[in-house]
Amino acid sequence: MFAAEIWTTIGMVAGVIAVLMALIFLLVFSRYIGLWVRAFTSGAKIGPLNLVVMSLRKVNPQIIVDTKIMAVQAGLDAITTREMEAHYLAGGNIQRHVRALIAAHRADISLNWETAAAIDLAGRNVFEAVQTSVDPKVIDCPDPRRYGRNTLDGVAKDGIQLKAKARVTVRTNLDQLVGGATEETVIARVGEGIVSAIGSCETHKEVLANPMMIA
Repeated sequence: MFAAEIWTTIGMVAGVIAVLMALIFLLVFSRYIGLWVRAFTSGAKIGPLNLVVMSLRKVNPQIIVDTKIMAVQAGLDAITTREMEAHYLAGGNIQRHVRALIAAHRADISLNWETAAAIDLAGRNVFEAVQTSVDPKVIDCPDPRRYGRNTLDGVAKDGIQLKAKARVTVRTNLDQLVGGATEETVIARVGEGIVSAIGSCETHKEVLANPMMIA
């Protein structure tokens, strides 16, 4: 009878330990289970073990799952979870990166993963670049929000100062974006060109008679 009581006690202790371990498991992995269910039902194909490994590698599994679902639903099934993790670990904005690829896909613009990654890691807004490639952007020169002034001031050779404004339409060339001119560079170059053109005129009347000569 004594031996039976011992085994009963051992069984109860083992049962309590098993219940505690199950509770700890559920508490620790409940967030992963929820993410896995979302990924599975959306066709994102991310396993529960992959989600745990992501956390161990300092990758936010929530962001990866949300982004993978977004890509799959947009028809970009070829993007792998490994590519997303690598870009995230490299310091890229994975959600903006994939949104850019989706926008390019819908606009029938050729943009592969590597090019988009290079643009994003170079510090450029790749999603905005795709939008500008589809819909050209008009830039004010100068931009009063950035430079605190509304006009470009130049002095003709007769000593008369002229104030000018310009609007430039730009379209992004995605293949040349990395290392290319930024919006600030465009504004600066246009401003320098206009001021220089005004300064090369013999009189201010030349500019007033033909404004296109400083364009």
